[in-house]
This record gives sequence, C-alpha cells and structure tokens, in this order.
Amino acid sequence: MDVSVAAVEETDGLRRVSMSYEEWLALPQQPKVEWVDGEAVFHVTGSPDHQDAAANLLILLRQSLTGVKVYPEVAVRLPRNRIRIPDLLVTERRPEGHHVTEPPILVVEVLSPSTRNEDLFRKSLEYVAGGVGQYWIVDRRLHSIDVLGNEDGEWSVLLHLDEETPAGEVSVGTHGVVPLDLATILGG
Repeated sequence: MDVSVAAVEETDGLRRVSMSYEEWLALPQQPKVEWVDGEAVFHVTGSPDHQDAAANLLILLRQSLTGVKVYPEVAVRLPRNRIRIPDLLVTERRPEGHHVTEPPILVVEVLSPSTRNEDLFRKSLEYVAGGVGQYWIVDRRLHSIDVLGNEDGEWSVLLHLDEETPAGEVSVGTHGVVPLDLATILGG
C-alpha cells in the first residue's frame, strides 16, 4: 500500500491514513498501527522510560494474577469498527486469530506525549463501550497511575496513585490482587 503524504492526516503526533480493513491487515508488522473507522493510526515507538514502565507492569501482572494471559501490544477488536493495540492487555485465553475478540479483563496504556489525548479520551470511551473490565492509565509526566473499573458502561476510580499515595493494591476479579508501587513501576 502506498502511504503518500497527501493521504496522511496528522493529529496529536499520530499519523492517520485512510485504508480498508484488508489493507490494514496486509501492512507489514509495525510497532503499533491501529485501525479506527477506516483509518490506520500509526504510533511512534515508545521511549525507553515508556517501555520500562510497560515491562515492569507486565512482569508484575504475570506474577500477581492466575488463570490469565498477559500480552504486550496485542490488538483488540472493539465496537464501532475499531482495532486498538494497548500497551498491555489481560485476557482469560490466548486469542485464536490476529487479535483479541472478547473483552479483555484489563488494558494498560502508558501515556506518551504523542498519544496522551488519544489514550485519555478516545480510547477510554472505546474501552468502556467494548466491555473492558479495567483500564489502567500510567502517567509518567504526572507520576501517577489510575485504575478504572467498568461499572455498567462507565468508568469508576478503583485506585489512584501519585506522590502523596505512592503505593496500593487492586483486585482483578477472581484472578488475584496486584500490588502497585510508583517507584517500582516508573523507576523512581
């Protein structure tokens, strides 16, 4: 597929290119290319600090939860013609195809300057509408973590960590309790 400059729209540091779902599937493997309403949304690769936070959480989730699969950057199908790729997702079983089709138990987004608005606003609404159980937002700039729970199609705050409250724990259904510590996840 030719991704010409004329076909590219750039907003919030993200490149958006109109294409069909079939064209999106045929793209070579990229670090992160989501598909939203007939557009491929190209993300830049995360910084080392971004990747460290995601990796620290990946290890913590795999150590703390039982009976689940934890994946970095695996696509999830959401309502209204969307395929998103969260930094991490937790699901009860390994996906059979290219992406997860059942609502994940939880998704994690580590905010970056180029994706901050997309993650906080657009994805938040898409994840809750898609039945995602929990949405974890890691904000390196504000040095905070918010864990949101899906209650009847709306997010409620289950846990908020910041410099005043740097540690806590969150229950993930019957799969276990995850102890969270800002210094451990964000590297101090």
